[in-house]
Amino acid sequence: MNLQRNLAKENYVRVMNIVTSAMSVRFLEGQSEYLAKKGYEITVVSSPGEELSKAQCAGVLTAALPMNREISPGKDLVSFWRLVNLILSLRPTITNVATPKAGLLGGAAAWLCRVPCRYYSLIGLRCETTTGLKRRLLLLTERIACACAHRVICVSDSLRQKAMELGIVAADKTVVLAAGSYTGVDPKRFAPTSEGLGRAGQIRQELGIPKEAPVVGFVGRLTEDKGISELVEAYLALREGIPDLRLLLVGEQEEGDPLPRRTCRCIENEQGIICTGFVQDPSDYYHVMDVFAFPTHREGFGNVALEANAAGKPVVASRATGAVDAVVDGVTGILVPVGDARALASALARVIGNRRLATKLGSAGRERVFREYRQEIAWDALAEEYRQLLQARGLTASTPVTSEAAAIASTTRAIASQ
Repeated sequence: MNLQRNLAKENYVRVMNIVTSAMSVRFLEGQSEYLAKKGYEITVVSSPGEELSKAQCAGVLTAALPMNREISPGKDLVSFWRLVNLILSLRPTITNVATPKAGLLGGAAAWLCRVPCRYYSLIGLRCETTTGLKRRLLLLTERIACACAHRVICVSDSLRQKAMELGIVAADKTVVLAAGSYTGVDPKRFAPTSEGLGRAGQIRQELGIPKEAPVVGFVGRLTEDKGISELVEAYLALREGIPDLRLLLVGEQEEGDPLPRRTCRCIENEQGIICTGFVQDPSDYYHVMDVFAFPTHREGFGNVALEANAAGKPVVASRATGAVDAVVDGVTGILVPVGDARALASALARVIGNRRLATKLGSAGRERVFREYRQEIAWDALAEEYRQLLQARGLTASTPVTSEAAAIASTTRAIASQ
């Protein structure tokens, strides 16, 4: 019913956002509603999941369409045809696809359906940390996704440079919106308010962390790409000099990029390592931490570093793609070489042992988030990018389905029904 009503709004510019996993829908949180107020009609497409359902509750059209994150030729072909049919049914003026699998399938489907304005949001490069055939396949999918798009939105300057170095996309096709990050951060959500600090105190008690014990924290997927092995190694080294130190890991492990058995055993058996599992809203957990560790091997941007800064926390991060944009070395945090557990431990010890330095870095980080990375700044930049491409292509409203597209639709519907 809602779909039919919105399809009648011919004056709306229809935007279709496509991501692989429902978890990735959180990148669009708040953005869709903001753009709707600017006159865009938004549809969010992803695999089924709770996050997608929440987006629908927020007043945005949604479509659940299964997509495998890993390579699966048969299932991928089915997903592709379903995307073609969905695009031809909704007739978006703009498609914005993100994540590798959605970038490939959604981007190719949008190209085949001749969507007037096609974007690929490059939020990271999985190929950076892969080798052999998998690396070649990932590079190929990224190149196809970029080739199908009119514009490639890179979420950081270093990611843009890396994509060009790898021959994935040409410079004149890319854009970095505002200062980067794409989604931005809501500083109020992470502010060190009395209520937030009170909840953090309760979390400490629930987790069994002594009131005065220093805490190194991490938020995100517990995978090799995130540098969790080096973080655990750094913790073990630091614990020798700081016996009451705790390592707080907010997140869960992922089968697609598993941790080594030795690291898993340490996480399970070391009393000072606390793993919460997945947390829906980690904002209060940042206030449990004294320093945020971000030893990632690759990143698109690294919004968690901004979130930690927004909470007033210093960040120790690796000099990885994306992370170097999220952290200003010596100003909002400290950068160390990628994969260097010893350097990571040294930087963490420096911050833990110098409260004045920690406060200085955290305060500067919070000011930077307010100045450059508020969500409204990122959303305004995206709306302006849409406006410019629409104007350049002589468009202000939805484009009706062409006879060519209608022919494709009938073919794909027949295939999908088989």
